[in-house]
Formats: sequence, structure tokens, C-alpha cells
Amino acid sequence: MNLHYIQHVPFEGPGSILEWANERNWNTANTMLYNNESLPDIESFDVLVVMGGPMGVHDEEQYPWLAQEKEFLKKVIDSGKPVLGICLGAQLLANCLGAHVQKNIVKEIGWFPVSLTPPGWESPVFKGIPATFEAFHWHGDMFRIPEGGLHMANSEACPNQAFTWKDKVIGLQFHIETTRESLESIVRNCGDELRVESEYVQRPEVILDESRDLSPMKEILFQLMDNIAELA
Repeated sequence: MNLHYIQHVPFEGPGSILEWANERNWNTANTMLYNNESLPDIESFDVLVVMGGPMGVHDEEQYPWLAQEKEFLKKVIDSGKPVLGICLGAQLLANCLGAHVQKNIVKEIGWFPVSLTPPGWESPVFKGIPATFEAFHWHGDMFRIPEGGLHMANSEACPNQAFTWKDKVIGLQFHIETTRESLESIVRNCGDELRVESEYVQRPEVILDESRDLSPMKEILFQLMDNIAELA
């Protein structure tokens, strides 16, 4: 089986998704849009993952490849192949499905709980995932749930944390692919955003606390990816 991931900036990569793919003997390939690489043939992969990034879904003037990416994502959605979007990736998928992407009331940056909604409890995509779990967040925007989609999860600071559409399009506002290395990378590259005084923006030392156990979040990521693989 083949997994392809789209990356928008050097410092927001697939994290523990690659570890999952290696353990499951999946082949992986990627497109680095920040290097103006070409998007793949849809027939070359079984599952697509769309990573995050600091840009917004409407920033096409600054990032011209966004327009091409949106057209590609619409074709992937039409193909019926599973596609997972994380943070910006989720916002792009929601936008491609006609949903509005807007500024959230507050920025949400750091470690905060996410809770599944009743549809999330019953979803095959979220099978085996705890009703409430801690996840890493770094976003200022939020997607609305696309028409025909299901609202899967929320948090105190952001009501729309996850959605599915026909069980094949999955959007996560939060990050469960995060590793110790990716934490250090995003703080190093986007740390100026942490200067905001807010109960939903944590300090660098809290985000990078080495005593924090990341293994429960990785287990959730593995379960989610196993569920998506079953749908492929």
C-alpha cells in the first residue's frame, strides 16, 4: 500500500505518521510544495495526507501553488480515496468541500484536551479512540463543517476540531502526529506567536516540557491511521 503526503513548509512534516507507515510496511512518497514540486498522479497512492502550515487557505497571492493544490484535492475527493488533512490540510479540505474557513475567536497553541462528539463515538474513522484525549494545537483559523459532513470533535477553545465527509475525507484541526523533534522545529520557526497573553497560548517551556509523555498521542495516531487504512 502507498501513502503520499503533501508538505507546505519544511518545519511541519508527517511526524509519527512515517513511523506508522514503516511499521505497517507501507510505501511513502511526498510532495514539498514550498519547493514547487509537482503533485502526484492520483493512481500512485492509496491514502493521501495533507500537512499543516502557517499560511491560510486564501493566501494564494503569496503562495500561488495553493490554487493548484485545491484543484488537486478536489480530484482526490472525487476519486473516493481516503484523504487526511491536518490543521491547514483540514482547512483546505473543508474549503474544497464548500465550507467557510475563518479566524477562530482565540489562537489555540499548546497542549489541550480534545473531546469526540456523539457522531465521533460512532464513527468508523475514530473507532478505538478515547472520548477525550490530549493533543497538540497550533492554529488561529478554524474550519466550519462542510455540508454533508459530520462534526467529530471539539475543544474548549475551538468548537470544530474534526470532521469527516463520507468517511473518506477526514479533517483534524489538532496535531496528533507531533514528535519531540517536530515540537522543537515549530517552536523554533513560529515561536513569535507565543508572545500573546492568553490562557490558550502556552509558553515555550510548557510546550517543550521533556517530562510530557507523547506515547498516548502516538497510540491514538496509530489507531486513526489503522482505521483509515481499513477504508482504503
